[in-house]
Amino acid sequence: MAQIELDRDLIRRYDKLGPRYTSYPTAMEFTEDLDDIRYARLAQMSNDDPIPKSLSLYVHIPFCRALCYYCACTKIITRHPEKAEVYVDYLCREIELQGGLFDRDRRVSQLHWGGGTPTFLNAEQMNRVMGALEKSFSLSQDESREFSIEVDPRTVNEEIVEHLAGLGFNRISMGIQDLDADVQRAINRVQSAADTFAVFDAARACGFRSVAVDLIYGLPRQTVAGMALTLYRLMQRRPDRIALYSYAHLPHMFKAQRLIKDAELPGADTKMAIFERAVDLLTEAGYVYIGMDHFALPEDELVTAQERGDLQRNFQGYSTHADTDLIGLGVSSIGKIGDSYAQNQKYLNGYYAALDNDRLPIWRGVELSPDDRLRREIIHQLMCYGKLEMKALSDRYGINFQDYFSDDLERLQGLAADHLVETGPGSIEVTPKGRLLLRAIAMNFDAYRRQPGAAKSFSRVV
Repeated sequence: MAQIELDRDLIRRYDKLGPRYTSYPTAMEFTEDLDDIRYARLAQMSNDDPIPKSLSLYVHIPFCRALCYYCACTKIITRHPEKAEVYVDYLCREIELQGGLFDRDRRVSQLHWGGGTPTFLNAEQMNRVMGALEKSFSLSQDESREFSIEVDPRTVNEEIVEHLAGLGFNRISMGIQDLDADVQRAINRVQSAADTFAVFDAARACGFRSVAVDLIYGLPRQTVAGMALTLYRLMQRRPDRIALYSYAHLPHMFKAQRLIKDAELPGADTKMAIFERAVDLLTEAGYVYIGMDHFALPEDELVTAQERGDLQRNFQGYSTHADTDLIGLGVSSIGKIGDSYAQNQKYLNGYYAALDNDRLPIWRGVELSPDDRLRREIIHQLMCYGKLEMKALSDRYGINFQDYFSDDLERLQGLAADHLVETGPGSIEVTPKGRLLLRAIAMNFDAYRRQPGAAKSFSRVV
């Protein structure tokens, strides 16, 4: 796929509110009609498929020791480790219940622990969770498996990294955001570059196949020069993947963000300049733009998955192993079984109450209609590959693409006039100028976003 071309005027015009498309329909469309009983039936239906899919597991550990002011994740701030002990008890029970729904010949090829801070757990608690997973599921021992964990460099040392490798993790992701000390103080996340790089070097020494880092642009007190220096220092270590997220300032939705001073946020022009400089540095250093904030080295599996056609986008961002059913484990986690999404209870009291009654803590979800499935594939193709083949979709879904999407294609002409997409007789292709605006392009095919006020709970697309 072609690299990116940044056009400030176009970005200003199209930088509106919209979904990140980690699912379609988005979580805004989930309802409580999908409960634990219906979920169990959907799981059985997935077992009965002629060729059942392999499995992907997401484990949510919600605890953090300190509040990062920018964070919009589901988390619980505490310095009481006993809370994690109780949580692990319930999590292991959920793992057992979920494992009972899926045939043991369905191999787990992908595992991800996210948070919160998974490394809030101590070594014994991690052992318990991994032991429960091994007991209830068939974890792949193949070299191609992707077992990843998010770590906070402030809570990890070389001994813990070595322990994670011993548990079977082969990928590690570190939250950094910015190495500038002034920015760190403004967001209440102070971590030294020395500590961060020590974890990075330990991961390499322990044989982790991939080391990824997360950065955020648009944070308070951030400057073009400061972010450039952060990138220079990081690229000396050559992380395999770099996620460069736009800070979404939504204090009306996330209480912690009210602790950020509006006056210290970079203006729109400065934020765009930070992003532009970062993109230049990353592409000059040889990183490939996957899409939606993600950059990777040319030899990384994300790049090869995109080239092979089995890249996916889910609640953890871009990843490989597209043809899997995803099981969400832990409070607030979201899974995808067949043509459905299901989310666990958002708060601990509801999560614990369900498990106390030997019921899965399913809170809400959605089963996709035929139109949802079609539009999901279109949005997936655009977000992952930047291209649509109309005839292939017409044949697969038994439709005439031009007729079915006549209104959508008419709206698309405005994007084509701005050279964000190129439309041919049988295809739609995102241009280098459009690649930074994938969300805005995908929204064109989102039936739910046409309702009045539908976008108000989303962040800006750049």
